[in-house]
Amino acid sequence: MTSIIWYFNLSDSDLFLLTGIPGLEDVHLWISIVFCLMYVFSIVGNSVILFIIKIDPSLHEPMYIFLSMLAITDLGLSIATMPTILSVYLFNSREISLNACFAQLFFIHLLICSESSVLLLMAFDRFIAIRNPLRYASILTLPRISKMGLVCVLRSVSVILPIPFLLQRFQYCQSNILSHCYCINQEVMKLACSDIRVNSIYGLFITVLILGLDLLLIFLSYVMILKTVLSIASYAECLRALNTCVSHLCAVLLFYMPITGLSVIHRFGEGSSPLFQTVLSYIYLLVPPLMNPVVYSMKSKHLHARIIRLVPIPY
Repeated sequence: MTSIIWYFNLSDSDLFLLTGIPGLEDVHLWISIVFCLMYVFSIVGNSVILFIIKIDPSLHEPMYIFLSMLAITDLGLSIATMPTILSVYLFNSREISLNACFAQLFFIHLLICSESSVLLLMAFDRFIAIRNPLRYASILTLPRISKMGLVCVLRSVSVILPIPFLLQRFQYCQSNILSHCYCINQEVMKLACSDIRVNSIYGLFITVLILGLDLLLIFLSYVMILKTVLSIASYAECLRALNTCVSHLCAVLLFYMPITGLSVIHRFGEGSSPLFQTVLSYIYLLVPPLMNPVVYSMKSKHLHARIIRLVPIPY
């Protein structure tokens, strides 16, 4: 029996099909309620943090400016994934055009790289605050912070921008079904009926250059922070210094652990459970924007007090 493989390129077809959690199609409506609540809390939480930092002059410090950058990237990540995730689970609409798919994966990868860069800047901020507290404000001035943020954005744009153009040159098989309900480079390029070695090498290059390098520099920052803290004679001051890093450490773990696991699975875990891959993919995209506002509002006394004043909690 002769098998026929059909191909399509951008001129023949313009649709990919998105996929929800395998095996749970009957409860998609109930799952959509969970996702809706996660998006509501993520968007409201990050928006509240941005609003409070903007209106309170006492929070116009480097630490909170970097926190506002993190909140912006988390907001963007929620907005980038929300349309397709809710369309699949809430409306059972699985189709997405190629151009929309390429645009979504561009913004998802751009915001992931930007968040990694912001976490690196926040590690640098904690290092300066602990190593040189007397020069902290003079080193991290507002113009300098603005330049650092701009460099991070330009770096992310420069490495992510080629990805959609690299994907557009491919022919795609008729089985154009993605294994997630959003578009990412690793999934889209696997559907190509062409040689994807260039894309695969470039994707690995981005992972090592951006995520790997940032994580290494964050680790080195904390090695130097720990070295500085251990030289402090007072035990109470040592604990107080380390306590200022707890929120950032939680944000780093929430971001890097699932994304590292998913990257390993995409490249080496061919026999891994599809359900596990799908759940892990939702964790790395949805959990950090949800939990970062909670962690920082609980650990930062000034931010926590300002939130309480803004939204009184009845007792």
